Amino acid sequence: MSRRPRAARPALAGAAPVFAALGDETRLRLVARLCAEGPLPIARLSAWSPVTRQAVTKHLHALAAAGLVRSRGPGRRRGRVWELQPRGFDDARRWLDRISRQWDDALERLRAFVEE
Repeated sequence: MSRRPRAARPALAGAAPVFAALGDETRLRLVARLCAEGPLPIARLSAWSPVTRQAVTKHLHALAAAGLVRSRGPGRRRGRVWELQPRGFDDARRWLDRISRQWDDALERLRAFVEE
């Protein structure tokens, strides 16, 4: 039975909240919208949403707790403005790159085995 090295455990634990936050469809849609449109006030983020403004706010706070978004403000007429925190996505990107390399290695081993 193989176990992951102890050094990988803290890094993985740090990435887990990011993946958990992105695992919710509403939060993923909010991230996609902020990515496409840039910083937005809560009024614009909650417009056309199937969930209430209060629910959108709760989801934004979950994303903020994972380090993926932050709010600034308050704005004069629009309230707080929410924006992506690109550094918050760095751990997730590193883990996805690592997993991708592991899959590439596994597929290469399988190819070599089949060709033998």
